[in-house]
Amino acid sequence: MAAGRLCCASAPRPLGLRSCIPASAFQSEGSPGRFASTARSTASHGLLTLLRLIAIILFFIWRIRHPHADGMWLWWISIVGDFWFGVTWLLNQVAKLNPIKRVPDLALLKQQFDDLPDGNSNLPRLDVFINTVDPINEPMIYTMNSILSILAVDYPVDRTATYLSDDGGSIIHYEGLLETANFAALWVPFCRKHCIEPRAPESYFAVKSRPYTGNAPDEFADDHRRMSREYDEFKVRLDALFTKIPERSDAHNAEAKEGAKATWMADGTQWPGTWFNPAENHKKGQHAGIVKVMLNYPGNEPQFGAPASSANPLDFSAVDVRLPMLVYISREKSPDYDHQKKAGAMNVQLRVSALLTNAPFIINFDGDHYVNNSLAFRAAMCFMLDRRDGDNTAFVQFPQRFDDVDPTDRYCNHNRVFFDATLLGLNGIQGPSYVGTGCMFRRIAVCGIDPPRWRSDDFKIVDNANKFGNSMSFINSIPSAANQEWFMTSPPADEELIKEELDNVMKCAYEDGTEFGKEIGWVYNIATEDVVTGFRLHRTGWRSMYCRIEPDAFRGTAPINLTERLYQILRWSGGSLEMFFSHCPLLAGRRLNFMQRIAYTNMTAYPISSVFLVFYLIFPVIWIFRGEFYIQKPFPTYVLYLVIVIVMTELIGMVEIKWAGLTLLDWIRNEQFYIIGATAVYPLATLHIVLKLVLRGKGVSFKLTAKQAISTVNEKYAEMYIVQWAPLLIPTIVVIAVNVGAIGAAIGKAIVGGWSLLQMADASLGLVFNAWILLLIYPFALGIMGRWSKTPYILFILFVIAFVVVAAVVVAIHAARTGSVRFHFRHSGGAGFPTSWGF
Repeated sequence: MAAGRLCCASAPRPLGLRSCIPASAFQSEGSPGRFASTARSTASHGLLTLLRLIAIILFFIWRIRHPHADGMWLWWISIVGDFWFGVTWLLNQVAKLNPIKRVPDLALLKQQFDDLPDGNSNLPRLDVFINTVDPINEPMIYTMNSILSILAVDYPVDRTATYLSDDGGSIIHYEGLLETANFAALWVPFCRKHCIEPRAPESYFAVKSRPYTGNAPDEFADDHRRMSREYDEFKVRLDALFTKIPERSDAHNAEAKEGAKATWMADGTQWPGTWFNPAENHKKGQHAGIVKVMLNYPGNEPQFGAPASSANPLDFSAVDVRLPMLVYISREKSPDYDHQKKAGAMNVQLRVSALLTNAPFIINFDGDHYVNNSLAFRAAMCFMLDRRDGDNTAFVQFPQRFDDVDPTDRYCNHNRVFFDATLLGLNGIQGPSYVGTGCMFRRIAVCGIDPPRWRSDDFKIVDNANKFGNSMSFINSIPSAANQEWFMTSPPADEELIKEELDNVMKCAYEDGTEFGKEIGWVYNIATEDVVTGFRLHRTGWRSMYCRIEPDAFRGTAPINLTERLYQILRWSGGSLEMFFSHCPLLAGRRLNFMQRIAYTNMTAYPISSVFLVFYLIFPVIWIFRGEFYIQKPFPTYVLYLVIVIVMTELIGMVEIKWAGLTLLDWIRNEQFYIIGATAVYPLATLHIVLKLVLRGKGVSFKLTAKQAISTVNEKYAEMYIVQWAPLLIPTIVVIAVNVGAIGAAIGKAIVGGWSLLQMADASLGLVFNAWILLLIYPFALGIMGRWSKTPYILFILFVIAFVVVAAVVVAIHAARTGSVRFHFRHSGGAGFPTSWGF
């Protein structure tokens, strides 16, 4: 069936609208008035961008014509730095010139693919990939909630298959998945019967009350109470696995009396993966590959449950109780191979799923993300199946949203400026970048096949079988996925017939001599494999789509500890620089849109700005040790230009807030954490690339982000108040000390220096920049205060005390030198004046 226009360019509209009115960007709900308003916002944004560009050009012309400063070396550094800031700002703005909000039309999708005469659905098949490693560092309850939300999603049950990749080969994950499959037999029909949202039980039961939208209100209270008890018991069973399995294994090992202390499964066989007591071929990084089908293909005919009884307290007689297919995977590991972390695990999932289900579409999740809106899969399909450009769409990216972030989002975990402004801007070019989770892919795009618009008449789906490896079953699956054969067939009843093939595609050596990790699958040897993989798809001519719906499609957990958040940013920024030098967007082929090329350049080269920014932020230290020092003369004109440029930047930000649907707090947090990252993280990321490329070193090793929150009933955000000291914190602490010292020194010198009121007014202009920097670093200062930051006003008091102490030291030093202290003003000012500046 040919797809209709399943999405339109407009502002966000409620899900399930009956029609989609094609329109240009920013049309809101078919209202001409609201369309005019948003159009004016876009026009204002472009006009302000042009005016600021003119102001920057005039500023540089003035500076070049007036090369006057107390230190010409400093003048040259500032010239180069300002030029770099101007270029990067322009690159950033270019990507936002044509932001487009695209809205999925779920009603039309249902009409074209679901409302068939036989009552079945013709929606395409979908494979879901979930990745996890450690049941301790990545709490298993998060992973199992993610799986439960996926099993309960509003999508044809016979057309989805979920693959959990356990990269640690842990029996805890395996048996936890068995418990989850059993609990899903109650949870999924309960979700369908009462239409609950969200369908992750941990999040659902955490909400006190929600409007009821199901069809059995009389039964809801009893069912809800019963499911709450069942879920509590389910969590107890998951926790018990950590003691139950070792006890079972100890009992079996006691009977064996000799040999290695194995980990035993419930059926009395040894676990083929990692053992609690590591042994040869059963330890971390060294174990056999495992594929276990937990829930088989459910068939395409509805199966209704049993009515309520003593054995079945929930009435599912009118509910389809089928569950989607569920598969456990743990790839083979060997110490002789680099397993490429998450990217390697996903490429194994790609091959295993091709042999079992071979769905033409794939969506991937991190283990801590869950489906928050059960219609999310359908929303993404609207873009993939849209008749206008759906066939050329490689992936649909959803924004990342998080639970358990403090209400003020102190550490900018939501990162809404990037997701709701930058990615929205890219939506008007070739599409948003891939950001690691919550993204739906077209399988053949991931397999390295060109998009239809770039295929020649004699194009072959598989032109060189060698690059895909030696599995003919996998190679033959690719044309089937390209043809989007939508009717899922049951996998072989006898798994032994395909066991050899599955073992083969999971082997460490399978990818030797292939294009996996380069032109096929997820890209290897880089910290930001997600962005580079998306870039590879764009470079070959594919486009992507950005989809933001309400309620949020997916949600996850975020690091709310300052140190963990900085390590996360270090991994991103270091990987971005690696991408700039190893996959330079400027040198990409002709299939990459020119504006997309600029956007990728900006997204990968941004850490370099810290080299210049750090100079600006620590320059005030000069003011502490000497009297008058000017970065540019005449200073008042220099300050005036800076004020104009900065004010225009803030105005542009206000306009972006309006069309991107952001709040003022979102924008402020983005500004603050950019400065924090530029002082604490980006310099180290730049050092990493220098060590790796110039000195041929390995660079900085990246620490994986721990996201397990330490919280209690009495203190929900307890982890936010824990200080984890690391070298990463030192540079920003130095910046704080320098700017606090500069302000205190200026106050002290004003007392003893005999300045006129005019001179003091001039000097205060410089102090404004010091205060502005302290305001931007405010969240960092709270973070290193620990539990004292529960009362933020204490930080203000500490700053004031620090200013007074430094000023007192300056006065004392002056008194020791002169033997007296006089506080006086002169009635006239001179040509020069002292100042401190920090920007």
